Amino acid sequence: MTESPELDERKASVLRAIVEEYVETAQPVGSQTVARAGNLGVSSATIRNDMTVLEREGYITQPHTSAGRIPTDQGYRFFVDHFTQKGSLPPQQHRAVADFFESSHRALEDLLHETSQLLARLSRHAAVIVGPHPDTAVIRAVQLVRLQERSALLVVVLSNGVIERHVLQVDETADDAQLAAAARAIEPALLGRIWGTVPEEVTTGDATVDRVLADTRAALQSLATPDQPEPLYVSGVSNLAAEQEAFSTARSAARLLEMLEHQVVVVSVVHELLQAGLTVRIGSENALEELRECALVLAPYEVEGQPAGVVGVLGPTRMDYRHALSAVAAVSQQLGRHLS
Repeated sequence: MTESPELDERKASVLRAIVEEYVETAQPVGSQTVARAGNLGVSSATIRNDMTVLEREGYITQPHTSAGRIPTDQGYRFFVDHFTQKGSLPPQQHRAVADFFESSHRALEDLLHETSQLLARLSRHAAVIVGPHPDTAVIRAVQLVRLQERSALLVVVLSNGVIERHVLQVDETADDAQLAAAARAIEPALLGRIWGTVPEEVTTGDATVDRVLADTRAALQSLATPDQPEPLYVSGVSNLAAEQEAFSTARSAARLLEMLEHQVVVVSVVHELLQAGLTVRIGSENALEELRECALVLAPYEVEGQPAGVVGVLGPTRMDYRHALSAVAAVSQQLGRHLS
C-alpha cells in the first residue's frame, strides 16, 4: 500500500469530521456540516478550500456535482491510523461480553458459533470466527463410552478446547469393563501427544480389549486428517444484506455473500491479512475483488499463550471503525482467556 501524505492538523480535523458524519448519516458531507460538527473555529470558505486539497490528494471524493464529499479508501485509512486509538466498548456492551463468557459452559463448537453471533450483534456487521486447528493441540483426555450393544463413542479432549468424537463398531463381547480397560491402556500413549499423530500399537493380552484398541487406533488415524481446514463460523450475514445500499451495485453485495459460503476461501483470506495484533484492511487494500468495497477488522486470540484462531468483523467501508476495533479486541481477548 502506498503511504499517504501527512496532513496538517486542520485538514486532518476536516477529514475526521467528514468520515464521522458520513459513517453516521450515509449522506455526502458539505462544508457547512463540517463547520457545525467539527468545531474548527474557521469559516465554511476555509473548510471548502481544505476540502478541495483533501480531494486533490485522494482522501475524499465528490460523488455528484454540487454534492458534498465522501471519504475514499485512503481517507478511511488515514482516519483508522490517526483517530481510532484503542478504546473500550460502551459499559453496557462491555458487560454483555463479560457476562456471555462468564456464563458460558458450552462445547467449543457451540461456543464459537455463539461468539460469532455475539460479535455480529455488537458490531452490527457480519462476524467471522476461525476456530483452532486441531493439529496445533495436544491430547488431554481419552474416553470410550458404550452407546449400544455393538457401538461405542470415542471422545478425545484437546488442549485448545476441541472435543473430537467418533462412533466405533466394537466386538459384541466387549463389556463396559473392557471398554474402560481399553481407554486406560491407550491413554498413556496419547496424553501430551500432538493431535494428528497416531501412537504405536498397544496390546494388553486380552483379545477383546486388544480388538477395541485396534479399532480405536484406526479411528484416531481417520480423525486426524492433516488437510482438515480450521472450522469457520459466520454470523450476521443478514446485516450485510441490509447494508446493500453501501455497495455500488446489488451484484457487488451478492458476490460478497456468495464468497462467505466458501469456507476455505474465507479462512485463506483471513490468514493472509492477519498481522500481529489488530488488523484493518479497507476496500482496495484487499486483493480479492469481492472485498474491494468492504472493510475487515481482525484480531487473533490465544489459548495458553499460543495463537489459536481469529476473530473478525466484515462490513462496508462506511463502517464505524472505532467501535468495530473495540468490539473485536474485547471479544478476542475474552475468548482467548475463556479457552485458556
